[in-house]
Amino acid sequence: MNEGYLNPMPRVVAHRGDSKHFPENTLPAFLSAVKMGIDIVETDVHLTSDNIIIIWHDNSLERNTDGSGTIEEHTYQELLKYDAGYSFSHDGGITFPFRGKGIKLCTLEEALLECPNQRFNIDLKTKQSGIVEEFVRIIRKHKAESRVCCASFRLTNLKAIRKIAPDILTSITTIEVLSLLLKQKFHILPKILAHGRKIIFQVPVAQYGLKIITPSFVKEMHKRNAVIMVWTINEEKEMRRLFELGVDAVMTDDPTTVIKVATSMNIR
Repeated sequence: MNEGYLNPMPRVVAHRGDSKHFPENTLPAFLSAVKMGIDIVETDVHLTSDNIIIIWHDNSLERNTDGSGTIEEHTYQELLKYDAGYSFSHDGGITFPFRGKGIKLCTLEEALLECPNQRFNIDLKTKQSGIVEEFVRIIRKHKAESRVCCASFRLTNLKAIRKIAPDILTSITTIEVLSLLLKQKFHILPKILAHGRKIIFQVPVAQYGLKIITPSFVKEMHKRNAVIMVWTINEEKEMRRLFELGVDAVMTDDPTTVIKVATSMNIR
């Protein structure tokens, strides 16, 4: 199957957009990342109380807005009252350049419309099953099936996507990664990991005391046609080390530096 999301192979994944220079998971952060020529925007979504999919990472609003509570307990109109640029600071809280500038939480539909040719990696955060149906509806409405990958730490969300929308690519989640990682370490990996869609790992270098990204892991998973994306890497030396090791993509808060590294290594 032709995977539009993986063609060409993404190298630079902007974690929550250009979150180094703009408030994370906002349209200005996305538009800046698109302008600099990143491959994929990584983002997160929740479902409001009136069934609107909103882009946001945290379970609550306190860290990055002047509001409080969760996305799930607000309506869309209520969320528009909050300042999504309120807490962003370049200097550790001395100044807040985007406070009061009219930056609002945006919907998934707005992001797809404002970035019509951009590939997105979208993490479903809400645990209620309704987010899956609404996510699929929006992706279908905007004919974005080939430019998105669905991620989630909730396996139930991914299983539901794979069942009702098998044409929408998903990554694999923590418990699935752990199973394959242990099989790899004990040399009992099957020769074929999956039939049909590619297996996409989106993993840190290490987790729960286990080192994930090793030369043998990269080699064995690539032999099985898997794609390896590593998060969240912001140091240039580590970016270069991972690319030299053979990982496919780096997720970062600093996409400018990943672009520089990947270009200098002639892999992009």
